[in-house]
Amino acid sequence: MSSNLSRILESVDPFIGTAAADLPAAQGLAATWWWPKAQVGNTHPGACHPFGMVSACACSGAYPTGYGRYGISTEGAPQAIYDDYLASGFTHFQQSGTGAIRKYYNYFRVTPMIETLDALGTRWKLEDEVAEPGYYAAVLENGIRCELTVGEKTAVHRYTFPEASSARVVVDFSYGGLAIEHGTTVPLRASLESLGQGCAQGTVVMEGMPLSVYLEADAPGWRQLVWYDRRRVDGGTRLDFDYIRRTTLRPFGLMFMGPARAGQTVEIRMGFSMRGTDQARRNLEQSPGAAGFESTRARTSRAWNDYCSQVEVHGGTPERRTVFATSLYHSLIKPCFAADESPFWNSKGPFVFDIATMWDMYKTQFPLLTALDRAKGADMLESLVRIAEEEGNLPIGYRMARGSDRFFRQGSALAHTVLADGYRLGLEGLEWDWALIHMQDDLRRGYGEDFAERGVVHPISHTLDLATGYWCTAIIARGLGDLRLADELEARSRNWINAFGQDGLLRDSSFYEGGRWNYSFRLLHDMASRIELAGGDKAFTAMLDRFFGYGAEPVAQLGTPPFGPEFAIGLDLNRFEGLNNEPDMEAPWAYHYAGRPDRTAEVVHAALAHQFGTGRGGLPGNDDSGALSSWYVWASLGLFPVAGQNLFLVNAPAFASANLRFGGNDFELVTTGHTETGIGEDAAGHSAQYVQSARFNGKPLDHSFITGNQLHGGGRLEIELGPEPSDWATKTRPPSASDRPEPTRGGGTRLQEFPP
Repeated sequence: MSSNLSRILESVDPFIGTAAADLPAAQGLAATWWWPKAQVGNTHPGACHPFGMVSACACSGAYPTGYGRYGISTEGAPQAIYDDYLASGFTHFQQSGTGAIRKYYNYFRVTPMIETLDALGTRWKLEDEVAEPGYYAAVLENGIRCELTVGEKTAVHRYTFPEASSARVVVDFSYGGLAIEHGTTVPLRASLESLGQGCAQGTVVMEGMPLSVYLEADAPGWRQLVWYDRRRVDGGTRLDFDYIRRTTLRPFGLMFMGPARAGQTVEIRMGFSMRGTDQARRNLEQSPGAAGFESTRARTSRAWNDYCSQVEVHGGTPERRTVFATSLYHSLIKPCFAADESPFWNSKGPFVFDIATMWDMYKTQFPLLTALDRAKGADMLESLVRIAEEEGNLPIGYRMARGSDRFFRQGSALAHTVLADGYRLGLEGLEWDWALIHMQDDLRRGYGEDFAERGVVHPISHTLDLATGYWCTAIIARGLGDLRLADELEARSRNWINAFGQDGLLRDSSFYEGGRWNYSFRLLHDMASRIELAGGDKAFTAMLDRFFGYGAEPVAQLGTPPFGPEFAIGLDLNRFEGLNNEPDMEAPWAYHYAGRPDRTAEVVHAALAHQFGTGRGGLPGNDDSGALSSWYVWASLGLFPVAGQNLFLVNAPAFASANLRFGGNDFELVTTGHTETGIGEDAAGHSAQYVQSARFNGKPLDHSFITGNQLHGGGRLEIELGPEPSDWATKTRPPSASDRPEPTRGGGTRLQEFPP
């Protein structure tokens, strides 16, 4: 794998997803899909460490990460608020690809200037931008070259100045949030102390989160000053604010200033912590950041190497490889792991945040994280249980802030699916008896109380969530030997049926993003009964065909708001929204359960060909912390994880072969008959390929799935492809709850049809 490693990293383009969607004109099936949500990836190109606590990027204040040109956007094409890519400085802690979020971090803004302090907040044009994993650089229009790199808990800035009689690097401790309405984050409390030449520290409390920084500067001969309200505090070395209101806030911070000769560099090294300045200092001292910019950059590059080297694909056009490599990169940015950093409890151990939101990430991103790093997967699960222990609930989303917005509208009991998968994969280090207690308790919280009493709850999609949560909790209960509890939980899990009407679709209800058609094709734990409810395989397939637009005319996408009648017309289509809307991510694989994997191949091929591209506009919608990008990774590999069921559905891969290091073992994916297709190629001339036959570890694989344990355990999956549908996997189905499987710890599921 090592020979291909550099090619994978060189193919990553962190700028993909930073602008409005600009994709090849959809053709064929993909032209019938209608996208209502924001048509922008909402990613940023800043420096990131794999799953690191800290990121650093140019900041314009634009929505939603602080980088870019756009205002708040929830539907249609985003509207630009700036003509160019601008920056007022460089901030830390950004989201990655999230949607309707108004604040999200951008703390401790660092601004290099040759202007006076009064000019702080000016947005300079960014020129000559460069980005790669762990590194970002640009030149401000005032001539200062700016470079950023990060460690797991550190950031290092390097600024190269033109000749100037008075230059400065300004650190603004008061800045945070976004430059949109209600988007500013104001510190509640703050302290700042200059510790002598080249050293300073401070803490700000933002949205209930105490965030500390320890800072070192390499700026020989420059003065070090504390400032308040854009004025120097003469002789002052410390600022303290016990209570700050929005109406009384004045900017404050630290500044290094002096004359600059042409080509002079200033380096700023920053360690961060949520547990005070002493720990922030230790985080810096114990990291390569203490040794400087190049050491940090090299160490972070090696960290990206370690992850990317585990996924090697062969074949593919340069464009497809770029999209794949970038999707892998985007999948590894979130969530943020910050060991021993929780400010809410004092004990050591994992602390994971920026699970924003679970409802996007649990389907595709968490299974990829766990496949690439089982230890981190276990840490994530332990952190979820610790959150329940300390705060009273398993989170639907969890960010680096205190507050009630735990994304309760999006879903219920989603952490249960991740825990069930982790249990069956045999992840080590968790107290599963204790996890089971919290899973049980959490099923009664929020909408769960009504579900427990009535067997149904609105929004109706929460009925599906909770029924699945009961099923996943039963898996662990049965595995731990509590058969009575498992039977009780399984009985309640069958209440998913109450969500459906006589037409085979979900009952009318309110829905969070999407409608009843979007949510009607969830991959439930009992798809066999769900298909029977819809009238059988043919009737269910016909419903899916209508949803995916088979035989329909092409549709027109939304432009920029305000919209005319096209929005209502589009909603009335009740059509697949492609990868623009996360509830639809799993729907193409519903065909597998009706014995039509050929249809899955057609839909996935159309999405890969027409809904992803190179360049800034290469994503069809919010990347949502890597959920969308990880979908692309799995789909390109011809696999799809079924959350909570320890299953991976098999489909036609987009690459000729792949070598994977999953679960610490080597997994080889090999195809015969593969035909190369590029992004945006005419579906009429380059149709989907179909699985003709498959073998796993040398034995025929007649069904369309493998277990998570088989994927993690290593092996060889051989797939024969052809241009026409075959009868492969048409007579078997992936397992359902009504098959009465017996879950086992670390060994998959006891089903006769599973390969040994």
